[in-house]
Amino acid sequence: MSLLLVGTLFFSCKEQSPSLQKTVVASPPNIIFILADDLGYGEVGVYGQEKIETPNIDALAASGMLFTQHYSSAPVCAPARYMFLTGKHAGHAYIRGNSEWKERGDVWNYRAMAKDSTLEGQGPMPEGTITLADRLKGVGYTTALVGKWGLGAPHTRSIPNEMGFDFFYGYNCQRQAHTYYPLHLYRNRERVHLRNDTIAPHTAFPEGKDPANPDSYADFNGRDYSPDLMFDEITGFIAENNDRPFFLYWATPIPHVALQAPERWVDYYVAKFGKETPYLANGDNNRYFPHKNPHAAYAAMVSYLDENIGKLVKQLKEAGIYENTLIVFTSDNGPSYAGGADPEFFESARPFTGGYGRGKGFLYEGGIRVPMIASWPARIKAGSKSDHVSAHYDMLATFAELTGYEIPEDTDGISLLPTFLSEEGQRQHEFLYWEFPSYGGQVALRMGDWKLVRQNLMNQDEPTLELYNLDNDPTEQVNLAAEHPRILEKAAEIFQLQRNAPELNHFQIPLIDDGLLTKK
Repeated sequence: MSLLLVGTLFFSCKEQSPSLQKTVVASPPNIIFILADDLGYGEVGVYGQEKIETPNIDALAASGMLFTQHYSSAPVCAPARYMFLTGKHAGHAYIRGNSEWKERGDVWNYRAMAKDSTLEGQGPMPEGTITLADRLKGVGYTTALVGKWGLGAPHTRSIPNEMGFDFFYGYNCQRQAHTYYPLHLYRNRERVHLRNDTIAPHTAFPEGKDPANPDSYADFNGRDYSPDLMFDEITGFIAENNDRPFFLYWATPIPHVALQAPERWVDYYVAKFGKETPYLANGDNNRYFPHKNPHAAYAAMVSYLDENIGKLVKQLKEAGIYENTLIVFTSDNGPSYAGGADPEFFESARPFTGGYGRGKGFLYEGGIRVPMIASWPARIKAGSKSDHVSAHYDMLATFAELTGYEIPEDTDGISLLPTFLSEEGQRQHEFLYWEFPSYGGQVALRMGDWKLVRQNLMNQDEPTLELYNLDNDPTEQVNLAAEHPRILEKAAEIFQLQRNAPELNHFQIPLIDDGLLTKK
């Protein structure tokens, strides 16, 4: 039997989507989309977290709707962000993995990047890409991105200000975001130099120093903490635009390592957790910066973000615009295992597994199922909950139905507005699709309660064929592939209909691109 067989026809999401969507609300809201970085499904109190305190995020859920089956479009940063902005799943996406554009030179050299801005940034989106922000601008929204971009590079057309954003402040390059005390950030197209003389990211603990002495870690901090600066810009943007509709994409780098957090929050969790074993970043292929109290620092970053979300809500209320502001809070992928992050200690993907092989970078539930909260006090029922299966690439269609812009015919998303408003008529995905060329090459499909996972697709002698029933086996422990050939047939049909070969060679997966995945 073929590894995946052709079978029952499943229609694509784009065939179900109208080409023109009229707004169904009389007064379209302001929209704030908060995308945490590497925040696991279980790292928020309202999702079961017991060690890290997140009262303000929990309050968002109390004021709105909590989603229990929401997914990132990809298991790492850049493709997840691309698919959110374009409404495409990984079978149609131009960007399917992280792309550091190494052809330019020594792109991982931090000091070289500081001297030469042409080494910054990731592989660009094609010229002419139309993003969700472009569409919102077209119906009268003022748009801003504050945080991490990761979808282009300076001196290209693939920067935020060329991709629909009126205002940008933050990291152009996701490699630069490996320190929270960078040498510079960007305001629109220009560098803003900071009062930091940061040592290069991924520097280990210095030899000869005492890891028990807090002074030994002083070099790994600076004066200007980038999340502080970015939140100041958020506050300013809202103050300047609270009399007109706005879209704010807050792409916070928190809690992506390195472990760097305000001292007051670290001290709070040191008192709570007690003495720890320092993380020294020695002999660790995934090292970032050392920290004397790694658990306290990680929790501190999440609680610091939570604190700022509380400040944001307070500002919206004081400005009189909170009731008609839609706030969506989610994460770009599952939790990290690197750089001192400890998903086992925090049970970061609970009830799923979040460590290496199951968390960030992988297509199991721990790597792609993420928290999602939608709060819109004027319209979303307080304290509501939904088990509707959804993904980040649904946001383009959702915001279209909210605001009235045209939905492209090739979108893969479905509007979630009926669910937001607790109304009838919510369409269901026939499937969700993932494809990821890294960590051995992977694909996954979710079809109802069925989840197909294929790994090791770079090697035709070792590919896996895994099928799980998430209703009975949410943690994906019992492989049922041999027992359900008809489900595999359905998966094969979806796969063949939905996948386009990647335009970029470095996103190719040999067993797929050579046609071996579906050959008998």
